Amino acid sequence: MEKSIESIWNKGFLKSDALVAPKLNDLYNQKSIDIVEKFKRMYRLNVNGLVVFTAVFLPVTYFVQIPYMGIMLSVVFLSTAYAGSKFQKKLNAIDKTSDTYQYLQSFDKWTKEIVRWNEKRSRYMFSYVFISMAVGFWFGGIGGDIPGQDLMTELLRRYPDLAQVFGVPLVALLGAILIVILLSVFGPRIGKLDLNIVYGPILQRLERLLIEMEQLRA
Repeated sequence: MEKSIESIWNKGFLKSDALVAPKLNDLYNQKSIDIVEKFKRMYRLNVNGLVVFTAVFLPVTYFVQIPYMGIMLSVVFLSTAYAGSKFQKKLNAIDKTSDTYQYLQSFDKWTKEIVRWNEKRSRYMFSYVFISMAVGFWFGGIGGDIPGQDLMTELLRRYPDLAQVFGVPLVALLGAILIVILLSVFGPRIGKLDLNIVYGPILQRLERLLIEMEQLRA
């Protein structure tokens, strides 16, 4: 039978010949259990929540006449959930036969891999989200009037000499390109901020705990 997380901590995190009071050992074991279990619970809820949210979000966008945006954004949500499930499998595959300190080191390495992946993905994701929203509002519902064309008709009525590129106002296209570039440049920072809002406190606790345990093992 696969060992539970609690059974890992029964080994303690110090070397077998280390002279440390059992109460201190138990204290750090309990801290470790609390951090890992809380993170795993939050991560599982977030991954499953994305799938549930997509199942609700997609039909709603159809009824409010922005289905193209709904479809494009659902790709982001589901791909994120899929990647999250793969990371979840990696977390569950961490060696549970090691002692507490080694397990926490592996867990810390896993969280850093998540952070790197999130920053890399954020460089493109926020630009894609912006494009999805622009496409959704421009094309509107399926089979109905196209709001973007109606807007262009009104703009051309007011400004007959308005410069266009592929039926889109040049100034709007240049503005959209600028926004995409800015989102690409600042995307990793935005992604890091988003990750810190959700998991920051737990990751900080993990970092402090590892530093304390390293000091005790020295």
